[in-house]
Amino acid sequence: MPPNRSRHSAAPALRRAYARLRAAQGHQHWWPAQTPFEVCVGAILTQNTSWTNVERALANLRATGALTAETLYSLPPAKLRECLRPAGYFNVKARRLRAFLAVLIEQYGGQLERLFAGDTPAVRARLLAIHGIGPETADSMLLYAGGHARFVVDAYTRRIFARHGWCGPDASYDELQVLCEGALKRRGADAQLDYWQDYHAQLVMVGKHHCRARDPRCDACPLQTLLPAGGLRPLPSKPPTAPA
Repeated sequence: MPPNRSRHSAAPALRRAYARLRAAQGHQHWWPAQTPFEVCVGAILTQNTSWTNVERALANLRATGALTAETLYSLPPAKLRECLRPAGYFNVKARRLRAFLAVLIEQYGGQLERLFAGDTPAVRARLLAIHGIGPETADSMLLYAGGHARFVVDAYTRRIFARHGWCGPDASYDELQVLCEGALKRRGADAQLDYWQDYHAQLVMVGKHHCRARDPRCDACPLQTLLPAGGLRPLPSKPPTAPA
């Protein structure tokens, strides 16, 4: 966190940011998936690739009828790898997906409701114990598939916040999550869940279309008026590796 930007002073800016994003972009109704199980599969496949590539891989799986836990787990490994090819790193992602499926089927009877049952810290620890699932992937599953209020931090979040001076360029995942969860609270579980789901989706849209890593398009960005005096804050020369 920059020395002149405490967590307390960043909070109002984060709340103003959402109001501007919602007014400009509307509610995003995100994550793009047909079922909670598909959310979990997509969260694993989207590691280190674009959602467009994930959609191609999901379409391949859907065409084989393999978008339930049991059918996907029974898919021959070679066929699974071929279906995942558009998502990149398909050998690695096939292993990670099978690790998730093994836990889901062998320990929880293939039922996401059982996997996600319990308080949020316990379920998060359960997910993080699965090979290939890191904080961002686990939190995406919790927020969008499991009904648990947990703010998702991704590369877009880090870039937007750092450029606006709402965090330091080297802020960790945990630091950003604590900042967001402390600043962005709503009364009622349903309202909280929708708020954090849509806030993350709004940041994704800004990161894709405006706050790009190269050649940012600030003039048309809904958050342009919230930039600090002097314009964009610099990003680190080498961004930290995003957690899985």
